[in-house]
Amino acid sequence: MGALKPWHILVLVVVLVLLFGAKRLPDAARSLGRSLRIIKAETKGLADDDVDAKAEAQSGRAPLSGTIDDNKPSPAPTVDPVNRVHER
Repeated sequence: MGALKPWHILVLVVVLVLLFGAKRLPDAARSLGRSLRIIKAETKGLADDDVDAKAEAQSGRAPLSGTIDDNKPSPAPTVDPVNRVHER
């Protein structure tokens, strides 16, 4: 019952030609092929991005080195002379 027989394909081709015309079918098939190529390239690009992101995340997990000196005073804030002129 579920087997695809040659006459099924023939009926399908005849119906497509009657619906769309013989001139539009090659253009439709060409645009469908281009769309599938674009989708394939984009999904491959997304998979490559995932691999690159995982590699970057693993390399970015190095522990921080150095010490924190709490007794050191914070630096004095710098004043921009240009803003001082505009404030007057």
